[in-house]
Amino acid sequence: MEKIKIHGIPAIIYGAPSKKLFLFIHGKSGCKEEAEPFASIACQRGYQVLSFDLPEHGERRNEIDTFTPWHAVPEFKSILSEVRNRWDHVSIRANSIGAYFSMLSFAEERMDRCLFVSPILDMEQLIHNLMKWSGVTQEELEKQRTIPTNLGETLSWEYLSYVRQHRIAKWEAPTSILYGTADHLVERKTVDDFTQKFGCKLTVMTGGEHWFHTTKQLEVLEQWTRVSILD
Repeated sequence: MEKIKIHGIPAIIYGAPSKKLFLFIHGKSGCKEEAEPFASIACQRGYQVLSFDLPEHGERRNEIDTFTPWHAVPEFKSILSEVRNRWDHVSIRANSIGAYFSMLSFAEERMDRCLFVSPILDMEQLIHNLMKWSGVTQEELEKQRTIPTNLGETLSWEYLSYVRQHRIAKWEAPTSILYGTADHLVERKTVDDFTQKFGCKLTVMTGGEHWFHTTKQLEVLEQWTRVSILD
């Protein structure tokens, strides 16, 4: 394991030198060290794994107002640019909003494969659901610009506007998705529509949640990982 910084962003590289890399991208409330279980599998298959802290996470938790797509996307692009200089084959392993940021950042890039766990595939729909659950109308959000909710999320008109202007219209990388039927953030129809539109491979765990964390869920995640890396 090697700790490095890429343009000042804390990162970790796992595994022996290789020309093949998985770029691991955590989700909300995660950190770069979260990649270790995945790396223990991928490195056995001849990959290295590079994981980095997203804005406001891990060693960057003291940052303010940077966990947004307009901050994340330029960072993702700059990291990939550095990665391309060192590795010939690059794949993605991403969780939740990390998958969303990846699709925004890498739609025009060639990737060997992508493994998405509980990916946010339609951010606009998710924001509308959060508004509905919180009793917030579009008119109220546009007028107030930001509205804190009792769900622990702050709704933002700027964020919603960005999402509408940057819809995921292209995704050509070979992609495998792991989804749980008890995912409270991503609707099953959204996953089915996305996988059909972009030709993804979908694995569904009955009772699986957005955050795979129970013993059974982690067993399914591990098995899916082993199969998907070799698929």
